Amino acid sequence: MDNLTLIQRSPDPEQIAERSRTPHSIAEKIRSLGQNRIGALLLLLATAVAIVWANVATGAYESFWETHLTVGVGDIQLDFTLHALVNDALMAIFFFTVGLEVRREFAIGELTSWSRAVVPVVAAVAGLAIPALLFVLVARGSGYEHAWGIVISTDTAFLVGALALVGPRIPGRLRVFLLALAVVDDIGALSIIALVYTENFQPLPLLVAAVGLAGVYFARYLPTGRGPVYATLAIIVWLAFLASGVHPTLAGVAIALLVPVYRPDRRDVEHALELARTFRQSPNSEYARAAANSLRESISINERLQSAYAPYIAYVILPLFALANAGVVLSPEILSGALRSPLTWGIVAGLVVGKLLGVLGSTALLKLSRLGEFGAGLTLDRIAGGAALCGIGFTISLFIVDLSIGDEEAQNEARVGVLAASVIAFLLATVIFRISDAVRPRGDARQALARPVDPLRDHIFGPADAPYTIVEYGDFQCGFCLKASGSIQEVHDVLGDRLRYVWRHAPLTQYHPNALAGAEASEAAAMQGRFFEFERGLFADQENQRPSDIIRLARDLGLDVERFERDLTSPEVTGRVQDDVLDAEAMGITAVPTLFVNGRRHTGPYDAQSLIRALERTAAESGQIDPAAPAAH
Repeated sequence: MDNLTLIQRSPDPEQIAERSRTPHSIAEKIRSLGQNRIGALLLLLATAVAIVWANVATGAYESFWETHLTVGVGDIQLDFTLHALVNDALMAIFFFTVGLEVRREFAIGELTSWSRAVVPVVAAVAGLAIPALLFVLVARGSGYEHAWGIVISTDTAFLVGALALVGPRIPGRLRVFLLALAVVDDIGALSIIALVYTENFQPLPLLVAAVGLAGVYFARYLPTGRGPVYATLAIIVWLAFLASGVHPTLAGVAIALLVPVYRPDRRDVEHALELARTFRQSPNSEYARAAANSLRESISINERLQSAYAPYIAYVILPLFALANAGVVLSPEILSGALRSPLTWGIVAGLVVGKLLGVLGSTALLKLSRLGEFGAGLTLDRIAGGAALCGIGFTISLFIVDLSIGDEEAQNEARVGVLAASVIAFLLATVIFRISDAVRPRGDARQALARPVDPLRDHIFGPADAPYTIVEYGDFQCGFCLKASGSIQEVHDVLGDRLRYVWRHAPLTQYHPNALAGAEASEAAAMQGRFFEFERGLFADQENQRPSDIIRLARDLGLDVERFERDLTSPEVTGRVQDDVLDAEAMGITAVPTLFVNGRRHTGPYDAQSLIRALERTAAESGQIDPAAPAAH
């Protein structure tokens, strides 16, 4: 077993309790859970304040938001109401961040691979079409059939916040699915706003916008001062969209799609670290500035802007939007009219029933036809809860109410429908998740390997048809994983070709900063057929796995270093590691190394003799090996 040669032997059983805890899944790092919860609660609070304000201070709510502001120089002036300032200007920043996320997901995220993207893409498209169709059927004859755009979109902020509050115990893969779905959903909603709800179109200003967008694209090549250039061009493009009749919020999306996004280059990161060490050794402002600039430039502008704007979006812009748009008057007359209004019921049916049918129905069909990748933990009961949450259409639904309906009474009925649908969708999802968690086995099901060994996907040492199998979830910087692999070496010495060994990733990023880099590097090496050689090299020097160390190891192993560095930043590599981490989360793996012998989780000591006994016992229980056969000792 040359490719698995490890020098340390297995630990004492007492050491098992000292193993490090696993990290949060990579999917959980897409969004900050704390920020999601607080943002969703602020949205809810702002909605409540708007409703109370509109009902207690009769007329004051509308008159406040109709206050006019005039901005300009000389004869060039812009006149806005406070309501328009929020909906046209501040929401452009919100849509800008939506565009950044769309750009990122298609460049380096979940939507780069069709096999990975097909499930959320199909679910999102069905979740756009079926609610719109259901709305038109229910609202037929009301005169507002054209307002079907109200029910097409899911509120991503509320969706993720609600998932954090009432979601299942192990939400990782469901969260990835819902976020990818939300990105496609946003694309659909933005396209419909541009194509369906644009009035008084003037093409000439769009030529100015096109020139400004070209400037945004080429600004990436400026050596310094890109920030002021981006800001100036963004204002020009926004004003051009405003003058064209196309809703100016879409300017934010257009700009975001041209902002560059890429994975951090490891050599740039290494250079930043070297500058930081220089500053530590000789502290002065010049070295500090150089280190800070180098570190900042190693991260793409897209991701820097997402991080910078996220708190303002969650804590300021979306709550302000809710405050300005959710102030529906809930008088007995309006509520009575809403109860009888096909417009209100069309919105409720479209968001609550249409989203559930569209998302759940399409994914169920994909699963039955075995199309797309679902992965451990993304079961139909979990998808049902997520599909129900997709009925929270709050932000863009209220936005399209203002675009598609001019009559104030009908707007109130529509807002009642949006608010009612969001509450119903939240409660329905809560019930589904609680039932799902209650009926889901807590123990036995999580003791089994969630994803069977796949010779076309997994890293396997030994014959593919060997009667004994050990699957290890581990971390290349974990000393206990090193020792467990040493025990597996001894098991192989005894069983020979009767054993196949499979490695899967569970990097301990909060304790081992370079563990994720090591996992991705091993996958890049695997793309050149050298996974186990690279694994051995990582285990042999656990303390030195910085970017330069990883490149040096690749060079020492004779890999094509140029291709290796390219593969390090590929979405295939990142997705492969993420899949393992999400599988580990779905099985409730909270420590590494975690071993599965013949598909069953191994508990207790993992010295060689204990593992051999476990292999023989589980094989006999499953009928793979005759229990009367002589033991291999």
